[in-house]
Amino acid sequence: MNWDNLRFPAAGGDWSIPLQILLWMTLLVLLPAAIASVTPFLRLLVVFHFLRQALGTQTTPSNQVLVGLSLFLTLVLMRPTGERIYQQAIAPLDRGEITQRQALERAAGPLKQFLARYVREKDVALMVEISRLERPRNLDQLDLPVLVPAYILSELKAGFQIGAVLFLPFLIIDLLVASITLSLGMMQLPPVMISAPFKILLFVLVDGWNLVVSSLVKSF
Repeated sequence: MNWDNLRFPAAGGDWSIPLQILLWMTLLVLLPAAIASVTPFLRLLVVFHFLRQALGTQTTPSNQVLVGLSLFLTLVLMRPTGERIYQQAIAPLDRGEITQRQALERAAGPLKQFLARYVREKDVALMVEISRLERPRNLDQLDLPVLVPAYILSELKAGFQIGAVLFLPFLIIDLLVASITLSLGMMQLPPVMISAPFKILLFVLVDGWNLVVSSLVKSF
């Protein structure tokens, strides 16, 4: 690669070809982390992980199934935001009406609006304090480097809250089974082996997957 050809664009111009290649390769490397950080994927995967632990099914469903379900639900939930980004940034760029830099700036707008809708003020205040920035008047004045980590913290909190609620009914079943087995003197029999079928049966009878997915989607 000839580094002499790597030039930054003049005002209002496009980036050079080597810089475009470098930029797109960097974006491809960061794409998985971006999908997991700035979309509902984070909350969905955390909740599904807690649900599997609460059921006590160990590796069923497998990680691939949970990631796939979270990914496709994320595509459904992010479709309106993706359409706005396409209409405001990608389509004008394809028609040559705007530059690549302008397209990135326009694409950041819908994404910031999505993140600001679910971020907590407490987490935003923490990120602003860490960044040592001036306190903004509203969320529209926040930049993505501040808004993204605040959104991640907010989604982790929401995911753990939902996971704790899902754990409670299955925990009650475990406690009941454990107390019954101890009262009968079955000390050598692990209570988990007895409670697991009852937990799975309860989850199937209430159509648990439908309820969990429906509640998660409606939370967005």
